[in-house]
Amino acid sequence: MEIRPVGTDAAALASYEALFRACFPGAGHLNAAYLQWLYARNPAGTVIGCDAWEGERLAAHYVCVPAQAVVNGRAMRTMLSLNTATHPDFQGKGLFTRLADATYQLGAQAGIGAVYGVANANSTPGFLRKLGFALVRPLDARVGFGRIERAAPVAAADGFRRDWSQAALEWRIANPQRAYRLVRAGDGTIGAEAATGKPGLLAWDELALPAGMPSPARSPAWAMRLHLGLRPGGGRPQGLWFEIPQRLRPSPLNMIFRPLAEGVAVPAADSVRLGQLDFDAF
Repeated sequence: MEIRPVGTDAAALASYEALFRACFPGAGHLNAAYLQWLYARNPAGTVIGCDAWEGERLAAHYVCVPAQAVVNGRAMRTMLSLNTATHPDFQGKGLFTRLADATYQLGAQAGIGAVYGVANANSTPGFLRKLGFALVRPLDARVGFGRIERAAPVAAADGFRRDWSQAALEWRIANPQRAYRLVRAGDGTIGAEAATGKPGLLAWDELALPAGMPSPARSPAWAMRLHLGLRPGGGRPQGLWFEIPQRLRPSPLNMIFRPLAEGVAVPAADSVRLGQLDFDAF
């Protein structure tokens, strides 16, 4: 079995699309057009990851997406653990662990300070036991109306937050499979909303307006909002919001974090600012 860095050319993306099709028959969004946007167009850099090849067969694949962030008051390059797949013919051979270890080595060599992710209940234990991640905190899941915070984000209080530039944000909301639109939210904050596939329910996130970026002219749509994420101290919602009971969540989600550079610490559980835009829930 040969371990190689991932590619972003047409042939590589076609091989990844075929692997995803074999592993996840219902995930039609993982096509070459989506992968080209995600893997090659990100202003923060192309994906970092590794593939396992058995001769001419792609056995397994794992990538992390570079992202600028602030961790415990320090600006740094991080990466989001995202796409992984092992062909059914090669499962049970420990390939994901090998690919993850190789990927984190590449990330550290490229100046990445930490890797973070959002894992479901089934995959979280493997990340913690085998890959050296720490559990930061289970994500909040809320539905309601209004804003998820009464005031503009306070950056100094954040142990972790994505540091969105205008270019990076414009790339992010242009996801060819589920585009967001930016709307006014006030107080130096903008909202981002996207369809969830359920009538009358929009995915909703809020973030600080990037420096130099004009405030959106659009008004928010009148609909119930769904927010998945974390806010420092649990946040201070404005409006009418309800926490979704655990028994009604299809798969509870957890934020996980692993330092890759010296001096980087796991952020405190009540100091994280995370939303759908930051981990690709929609």
